[in-house]
Amino acid sequence: MALIEPNSLLPLEVYARERNAYRSRVIAHKKLRTVHVGDHVTLLFEDELTIRYQVQEMLRIERIFEEDGIRGELEAYNPLIPDGANWKATMLIEYPDAAERQRRLAELNGIEDRTWVQVDGEARVFAIADEDMDRESGEKTSAVHFVRFELGRSMRDALKAGAGLAVGIDHPNYRASMRVAPEVQRSLQGDLLADDPA
Repeated sequence: MALIEPNSLLPLEVYARERNAYRSRVIAHKKLRTVHVGDHVTLLFEDELTIRYQVQEMLRIERIFEEDGIRGELEAYNPLIPDGANWKATMLIEYPDAAERQRRLAELNGIEDRTWVQVDGEARVFAIADEDMDRESGEKTSAVHFVRFELGRSMRDALKAGAGLAVGIDHPNYRASMRVAPEVQRSLQGDLLADDPA
């Protein structure tokens, strides 16, 4: 999959003019890439558009317009774009009450490593989590993780042939699974190449 190049980004003044329409498009796109696993975990599956939007927002918020700063943002965000043989997602653990959130994050240590996807007829694929940095303190997990699911050729072929998809979490203190809606599955399949990436 193509990475985002600096010259493909909108200059700050152009982005400011187009931001509302761009944001509306991305919000609609994200709905087709969001999976709620139980009541308190959400996976937002990233792709080039969601990451491009994140980069544009960071450049706007931080007023970054110099080439070195832009390249720095791209170095941080480009690794979150799937490469054709995987899915990459932002995992959010959501408890509105702060005290409950602190207690639950302590109980859910390691939940990111027990999150899985499963193509019908294939084995579960557990997440590879937080490759950019360790997000656990030993006492509690983070409310945000970045996870990657590597899908072998047989899994990609099965999805292309119409196999269904499930997502779940198998943690002692949080167990949930669900079938992925057809429209979400179609969006996620767009991330996958038939052949292994070069």
